[in-house]
Amino acid sequence: MIKHDDIERLALYRKIRNAEILFAGNQKLKIYGRLNCGSGKRMLKANRVFFSSEAEALALQFRPCGHCMKSAYVKWKNATT
Repeated sequence: MIKHDDIERLALYRKIRNAEILFAGNQKLKIYGRLNCGSGKRMLKANRVFFSSEAEALALQFRPCGHCMKSAYVKWKNATT
């Protein structure tokens, strides 16, 4: 997990371009989603974190976004209820 505040802009773009970063998340809400998610783009930079894989986000107990990852969210929700 990489915090947005801990990485320089050019390094972040390089990691995204090289597919080293595939998902972003909200550290306070413990939600992760795709980099192009409209909900994720609105979050505060101070709350944003980046993941190299979905498995990494799940291992850190983040849940899938209900907007950009609907099927993964439904699967997660059914497993927790």
